Amino acid sequence: MVMEKLAIIDLGTNTFHLLVAEWKENQYAITYQEKLPAKIGAGGINQSIITLEAIQRSVVVLQSYRQTLKEMGIEQVRAFGTSALRNASNRTEVIEKIKQETGIEVKIISGEEEAEYIYRGVREAVKLGVQKSLIVDIGGGSVEFIIGNDQEIFWKQSFEIGGQRLLEKFQKHDPILKEEIEKLNLYLEQSLAPLWLALHQHRPKTLVGSSGTFDTLSEIYCYKNNILQEQKAEMPFSLIAFDEIFEELLIKNRAERMQIPGMIELRVEMIVVACCLVDFVLKRHRFENIRVSSYSLKEGVLQLFNQQIKTKP
Repeated sequence: MVMEKLAIIDLGTNTFHLLVAEWKENQYAITYQEKLPAKIGAGGINQSIITLEAIQRSVVVLQSYRQTLKEMGIEQVRAFGTSALRNASNRTEVIEKIKQETGIEVKIISGEEEAEYIYRGVREAVKLGVQKSLIVDIGGGSVEFIIGNDQEIFWKQSFEIGGQRLLEKFQKHDPILKEEIEKLNLYLEQSLAPLWLALHQHRPKTLVGSSGTFDTLSEIYCYKNNILQEQKAEMPFSLIAFDEIFEELLIKNRAERMQIPGMIELRVEMIVVACCLVDFVLKRHRFENIRVSSYSLKEGVLQLFNQQIKTKP
């Protein structure tokens, strides 16, 4: 049975994303989106715990979403918990608290499932073509790497090295110190060993950044170059632009980063370590270009809904 309206919530480690879709012309179309900072991983992610403060922030955000959905007359909600929740020792308690306070049931998904949804979302936004691309989604808790084209996934893996984890583990000074970057790079070299093997085997020429940090980098690029910002599935960016923005981010503190046109509060904390990760991958393997997809996990879930409906007898 087709639902007239449905809501998808991505409970990310840093940000909770809400997507609303309506049934139009034999498929679900996105009609509303919202993102709010819950910072569910802050203060406890590297200890595999969701702190009491983080639980409270999460409940407040989800109560806000529930009120929005009530006003829209939407009862069907699919909520997905990712890295911070799947690795938390108190995840059952957190999920029960969310259900009790908001009525929203959260399904925790594996890193493999997360990568699959991200691929589906990115494929909807970016015409990948037959050539292989490396899709990168930098969350607060995990980073998903997927090598694929417009037809299939050749390799995928989720690594628990997201921005919040890296921030708390390595960035003790602001601006970040050269020695901190060196320690971070050494950690990435070791932690991402399976990725280096996959890149050597598949040799993708394009890096496709998925949402989050990449959205903000694209917005900064658009402001710098007076490019009209349109809400498109694929956003403009370039390798040269990344290098220029990265150099600027490295020498600025939080307050100075907030002054960069296009920077947003949601990203200002983690963007430095996230860009250190991107820079390391770009230096480790030769890419010819970089693209940005504004679609990610939640759009991938929606794409799966549409596909399931189309394949039903």
